[in-house]
Amino acid sequence: MKNRIVTAIDVGTTKICTIIAEVNPVGGVNVVGVGIGPSQGLHKGLVVNINDARESIRESIRKAEQASGYKVESAYVGVTGRHVASMNNRGVVAITRNDRLVRSDDLKRVMATAQNISVPNDRKLLHVIPRTYAVDGQSGVKNPVGMHGFRLDVETHIITAAATSVQNLVKCIRGLGIDIDDLVLEPIASSEAVLTDDEKQVGVILADIGGGTTDICVFKDGSIWHTAIIPVAGYQLTRDVAIGLGLPFDVAEEMKKRYGSVLPVYETKMESPSPICEDGHGVSYQDLCDIIRARVEEVLRLIMLEIPNSDYDSLVPAGLVLTGGSSNLAGMETLGRDILRIPVRVGNPDKVYGIIDSLHDPAYATGVGLLIWGAKHQPVKKSWLDNLGFFGRMRNLLKGFAGLFGSN
Repeated sequence: MKNRIVTAIDVGTTKICTIIAEVNPVGGVNVVGVGIGPSQGLHKGLVVNINDARESIRESIRKAEQASGYKVESAYVGVTGRHVASMNNRGVVAITRNDRLVRSDDLKRVMATAQNISVPNDRKLLHVIPRTYAVDGQSGVKNPVGMHGFRLDVETHIITAAATSVQNLVKCIRGLGIDIDDLVLEPIASSEAVLTDDEKQVGVILADIGGGTTDICVFKDGSIWHTAIIPVAGYQLTRDVAIGLGLPFDVAEEMKKRYGSVLPVYETKMESPSPICEDGHGVSYQDLCDIIRARVEEVLRLIMLEIPNSDYDSLVPAGLVLTGGSSNLAGMETLGRDILRIPVRVGNPDKVYGIIDSLHDPAYATGVGLLIWGAKHQPVKKSWLDNLGFFGRMRNLLKGFAGLFGSN
């Protein structure tokens, strides 16, 4: 058995990150190439200019290919945006064989009944994830194959997205001659990179605060419980700073990254009362931090409002795990604990090896998570017609005609 090549493309609002890795037969992920570049043509996770977005993705892929020496042919791609919706649904089937033994075919049947829901034409089914099974009413079963019973139930988490938004993203990728192995909801991908199995078991909230959206995922009893997307994130922080302090957006972004903190000013190491300067603009350090802190407090409260159950102590004893670029702000863990009164930590992706110096950062949790997802799941098999372009189909057609007439 040889290593499999897996590529992940995180198409974000502020950056495009392409990661190429070798996956060994036991599932180890060795990163061999990373390509990171600025994002153009996207807003809040949505493609708003296909040509600009495609060129940004092309440049990111080029860098990753150059670093790894591999040619990208297919990739796992992250999906986010306010258009994403989720629901829980149940399915049930009877075990009618004489031995009453649950087999893998029964799992396929019960999953098919669970996803037998009415999906509007303008929506695309992204994920149908089994949460838990029950055999003859015995709940909490994780893998019922081999068990005896008359009835098999499954509870699933179903995620859909706006078809046009997904199609625009797919068009950008396929326009570069790259197939899509799978589309993965970004908070699910991020959870693969930063959450532990224990946290997922006892109950935890993941919040990926990116550039354009804050992606939320709740896990309980080892499986996904709830997902949501909030269209408020790092872009709004920078915009508030730019408007509040009268700065160009680029200068406000650089000040946020270099000096930004959500701690009270008296707790920071910033002792000089003189204003901080960037590109000829000077502002008060306290004013900068006050604006950022106010917006981050709002984001934290919005995260908790998306959780259907307000009894956080029993639902998520492991608390909140923050990731994404905006979680790099100084004091995020302290502020989160003060505001929400639950455990809070910042999650760094650390489950891969190889060329990972630039990836030990919450900003790259989604990209790393897509790799891990790809290592666990074989790519979705497509028919030979799907994998061939127009000219490939014509070539096969001509060969067929030639064979009919005995020609070489």
